[in-house]
Amino acid sequence: MSAVLPTAADGDGRVSVSLAELLELRARVARKALPLRESRAAPAGPQASRLHGRGMDYAESRAYQPGDDVRRLDWRLTARSGRLHTKLFQEEREGRLLVLLDTHASMRFGTRVRFKSVQATRAAAMAAWLAVRAGERVGALAFGESRHLLRPQGGTRGALAFCGALAGWDARQGQGGAEPLSQALMRAGRLMHGASRVLLISDGLSVDDASKGRLIDLTRHADVSVLIVGDALELAAAPPGRYPLEHAGVRREVLLTGDRQRRDFQQALGAGQARLAALARALGLPHQTIDTASDPLDAIAGLLGGRRPAS
Repeated sequence: MSAVLPTAADGDGRVSVSLAELLELRARVARKALPLRESRAAPAGPQASRLHGRGMDYAESRAYQPGDDVRRLDWRLTARSGRLHTKLFQEEREGRLLVLLDTHASMRFGTRVRFKSVQATRAAAMAAWLAVRAGERVGALAFGESRHLLRPQGGTRGALAFCGALAGWDARQGQGGAEPLSQALMRAGRLMHGASRVLLISDGLSVDDASKGRLIDLTRHADVSVLIVGDALELAAAPPGRYPLEHAGVRREVLLTGDRQRRDFQQALGAGQARLAALARALGLPHQTIDTASDPLDAIAGLLGGRRPAS
């Protein structure tokens, strides 16, 4: 049985998202060792996947969802209701990962390899493939210019739907305008659909004064981790030289020579990443920073594994 992916033009993987690449990431993620983790959705102790076995305590039944193990169907309830239902057991309460993806215009910037928006989507896809491999359902909430929700789904179909939705959102380039992070977090709190973990992927430029309180509220219901995406010019002082920059069809050249000039330029460009990193540190949230040229897999595996990699 194959999943139907949303129609979207396949991008070049540099300034627009390549759906083909997101799907190919499955093979890379499959070779990655799954880190042990502790989840609010699981019993105490590390767990890499859902457990099946004899002697488990029955917890409840719910409507069948794509990706469910057909061996766990509740045939009695299915017969009574006329709709497929799946049994859940105490040991296999499903984890659910909700990815909050920043789609602001500031994400469509990059001087090395690809735009931040493309790198963020690649990282999100890796998170999805890792999550469903570990038996979790995965969903996404886009905030910023695109404001969409993909409810958590499990299995390969869930990851395929996730990748297709993200590629479609990128291709359509929404017109939502700016959305403060606090507002996006408030929306996430209302639309979590039982998510036990939340991964925020952003360049931090949407961080506002109310974000801290909203993040604290969110941590009461889910384990929250943060992936900060930045361009090389935002994360470190650029070497001396001339830098052509283009925005809205207007091309300009910036001349960077002195140490102070280069440092001030980097601090101005990287203000968002610095604010988000400081906020994550203040709240003790696992966080990591990547640039547009790096491989996000280790950072994503570390964040979803509950470790706190150094930023």
